[in-house]
Amino acid sequence: MASETSGGGASGGGQTGGESVRVDSWIWSVRLVKTRSSGGAACKGGHVRVNGERVKPSYGVHVGDEVRLRQAGGRERVVIVKRLIRKRVGAPVAVECYVDNSPPPPPREAVAPAGVRDRGTGRPTKRDRREMERLRGAEG
Repeated sequence: MASETSGGGASGGGQTGGESVRVDSWIWSVRLVKTRSSGGAACKGGHVRVNGERVKPSYGVHVGDEVRLRQAGGRERVVIVKRLIRKRVGAPVAVECYVDNSPPPPPREAVAPAGVRDRGTGRPTKRDRREMERLRGAEG
């Protein structure tokens, strides 16, 4: 099999019974990604690392492995595998399957949204649009 010769070794595929589970399936099962296919895409894109190395979707995770997942918006989730599951479960059960060592998300700035227009004022003019872009650029 190709995954056995390409660095996956004996841990690829999850063929050893309950000892390992595919990484794309596991991150989907514990609700770190919305769909299994997006878990596979994250692995293929290099956004998933197990114990510091980039992995393919078929890589087998074991209890005690550190899984790092870079999510949209630049946030990184760092979890330690506590329990292996293959099926997607509810959120209260899912959080019992890992230890979350992720850094806290950056604080959200409490500012009034720029460019909110009053109802009924019509379409913004070019001058209004440039003013709104200038305000948004100054904040971000």
